[in-house]
Amino acid sequence: MDKIFTKFPFIDNVLKGMGQIMLQENRWTGLLFLIGIFIGSWQGGVAILLSTSAGTFTAMKLGYDKSEINAGLYGFSAALVGVALSFFFQTTILIWTLIVLGGALASIIQHFFISKKIPAFTFPFIVIIWLSVFVLHHFTDIPPSEMITAKPENVAYSEFITPINGFGEVIFQGGLLSGVIFFIAIFISSPAAALYGLLGSLLGAYFSYMDGESIEGIHMGLFGFNAVLSAIVFSGFKKTDGLWVLIAVLITVAIDDFLIDHNILTEVGGVLTFPFVVGTCLTLLIKSFFITKKQN
Repeated sequence: MDKIFTKFPFIDNVLKGMGQIMLQENRWTGLLFLIGIFIGSWQGGVAILLSTSAGTFTAMKLGYDKSEINAGLYGFSAALVGVALSFFFQTTILIWTLIVLGGALASIIQHFFISKKIPAFTFPFIVIIWLSVFVLHHFTDIPPSEMITAKPENVAYSEFITPINGFGEVIFQGGLLSGVIFFIAIFISSPAAALYGLLGSLLGAYFSYMDGESIEGIHMGLFGFNAVLSAIVFSGFKKTDGLWVLIAVLITVAIDDFLIDHNILTEVGGVLTFPFVVGTCLTLLIKSFFITKKQN
């Protein structure tokens, strides 16, 4: 397989772009993510391939830094754009077109933040989906996807399954199998990231439960996936890493619950990974402040 990636580096870049959805520069992580998405929906699988390829190809053609392209930094927001559009809407010709164009645009926006050295994380994906959902809902008659309209199944959730579901929901996958695959995908790249992500998902579920959020939503992982991402960002082997994970998760969950409780952003597709972006950036600012204070 390594020979294939060497001969066709574009494939390697695309898979790493998928892996970067959960901050892993690992082709095998990306490949497992792709498999997990195809298990949930073939439309989602095709969509993430198209959008990530569009984002990566755009970065190459615009002459962005090769090392950044090779690391998959122009693929993850593009990847999420593709999955999200195929999740929210039936895949008409217009939606397939937007998946490609959205992936390319995500790459361009990502480059702006990278060039300014601003930690935007998945913000390009968020902006594109908010705008797309608003416009498509108000100016087209494209129906929602079957994943949106399908009646919820009577699933017997458990406390063990709940944190795993948080991994699946990062990439709009509600099935347990996809969540397990995603967890394994991160574990093979970084055991610390996987375990801290699991802890983050568990804490997100617990804090949301204490805040009185929907039990069904909590078990589905809807109140855990942002916490998964925030925990992964600060994961590591230092003694203080656990503290920063806890702070990031607390801030992220507080923002998440507030936005959902007040129905803010519902009209544009929901909170998506916005709580993760804001919670993580605030934690980075707090961490930087304490480091600077300590040095002085």
